Amino acid sequence: MRKHHPENERTKRRYFDFLKHAKRLAESSVDQVAAAIADFEAATGYRDFRQFRIEWAQKYKRQLAERTNVETGKPLAKATISSRLAAMKAFFQWLAEQPGFRSKLTYSDAEYFNASANDDRIAKAVRDKPVASIEQIQRVLESMPAGSDIQKRDRALIAFTFLTGARDNALASMSLKHVDLARRTVFQDARDVRTKNRKTFTTWFFPVGADVEAIVTEWISWLEKEKRWGPGDPLFPATKVTLGLSGGFENGGLDRKHWKSAAAIRTIFKTAFEQAGLPYFNPHSFRNTLTMLGERICPSPEAFKAWSQNLGHEHVATTFTSYGAVPGHRQAEIFDQLRSRQTTGAAAERLGPLDADTIAKAVVAALSRHAA
Repeated sequence: MRKHHPENERTKRRYFDFLKHAKRLAESSVDQVAAAIADFEAATGYRDFRQFRIEWAQKYKRQLAERTNVETGKPLAKATISSRLAAMKAFFQWLAEQPGFRSKLTYSDAEYFNASANDDRIAKAVRDKPVASIEQIQRVLESMPAGSDIQKRDRALIAFTFLTGARDNALASMSLKHVDLARRTVFQDARDVRTKNRKTFTTWFFPVGADVEAIVTEWISWLEKEKRWGPGDPLFPATKVTLGLSGGFENGGLDRKHWKSAAAIRTIFKTAFEQAGLPYFNPHSFRNTLTMLGERICPSPEAFKAWSQNLGHEHVATTFTSYGAVPGHRQAEIFDQLRSRQTTGAAAERLGPLDADTIAKAVVAALSRHAA
């Protein structure tokens, strides 16, 4: 049975180069597109793209709707289906403009890869995400042992994530030189640190408690004084794997190397939360925790803008829309408070009118600073 089509392979290679060099997509994003196109080819029998018929797109959509997730046994998520169809639509739009395809395809052919309006709304719906509370994170840190080198690293890793909101891939690639304890900053230098979209920015320690900061300070001091590690050594070194007497692989302590990926970091988080008797919250969810904290304690739009920049966001709207959704339980509390304030007469006068001028001035000032 055919597993590829030679002409298709050449065409895909050109498209992937276009995505990488013209559209400037990361390798991981290009890989996702490649997987979507390969899935479509397999579903359509690896036929030549130049023979495309709109029936292929219609059939592929039906097949996706009927599929189940191999791991869960449940139907494919609407978001997964929407993502694959979007990748195919963009690909065929590009194809329609290429020599050798212009007479075979039209730009509107790609529209047949659109998901239904209902499915698209389901895929893009904003849902409550599990977010660890500050008390839960503190409970995890308090319950974590710090006797061995590995235990010290694991506890410091979770404390540092809470202190900085750094993404797991950045954590895996940071070195000691990127942290300035005196200034309470982390320089996320994209030349060395695997930041999202390779952005370079400085993060100041978030005000999450002196005890959390102390864990990080003690860890770095221990690496520098006890282990004699220098600026170029990893902030959170990988685990050394050795061959034990029984012939199996064993934990050999800290390796003087960076993690190649963030997989081990997520495992550390999962284990720590489970041992504390709590549900698992991944490293990225700490960014949501910090955003919720900022919404509560930032006294002005300028302060929240600084808080947003500290997370690596260029625009404060990113923080609000991606991380700042009010969770359901908090939404209920807010409305309970609003209902309790409903009153009339003298009580209403004590509450005072909504100061619209003050709010308007704050918004205008924030927008002006952003435009400058």
